[in-house]
Amino acid sequence: MKNKLFVMSAASGAGKTTLKDLVIKEFPDIQYSISATTRPPRAGEKNGVHYFFKDKEDFLKMIENDELVEWNEVHGNYYGTPKRFVEETLAAGNRVLFDLDVFGKINFDKVYPESTGILILPPSIEVLKQRLHSRATDTEKVINLRLENAKKEMDFARIHGKYEYTIINDDLEKAANELRKILKIS
Repeated sequence: MKNKLFVMSAASGAGKTTLKDLVIKEFPDIQYSISATTRPPRAGEKNGVHYFFKDKEDFLKMIENDELVEWNEVHGNYYGTPKRFVEETLAAGNRVLFDLDVFGKINFDKVYPESTGILILPPSIEVLKQRLHSRATDTEKVINLRLENAKKEMDFARIHGKYEYTIINDDLEKAANELRKILKIS
């Protein structure tokens, strides 16, 4: 199963979703993992495409029934990786690209230690703040919470994380090329 599982982690606003969207279509053997979440959908997001949107009660049942590889509470919402999706995708002979926060990656590695970690970092906290504001999807209070969490997540990843690759997303095309190289050689 070596090099079948790729886990991208980044603080909110660092650009991992944009990078994934640019690159994944070039790799037909890589399936993007869809996480379950209790977060409400943003404009344009669809259930079963972007996330499996669950209410808190349903999500807690998934935890209770051991249906998640990993899960965590982030920004006041639950996020997790459904086991069934991972098992079915691997059984079909495909690779999987995951989008997990740094804490979820630690738990994921307990189940799949052979996964390849890719840490996406913004060039600076100030740039990250500008990106979060430009998205115009969150209140100032939520943005401040995301920035506080981003600092903690980046420190945690540097100290405790298992990331074979780090991409500084200061130039989108350069960062996308780095991600392409990782997915090609692994």
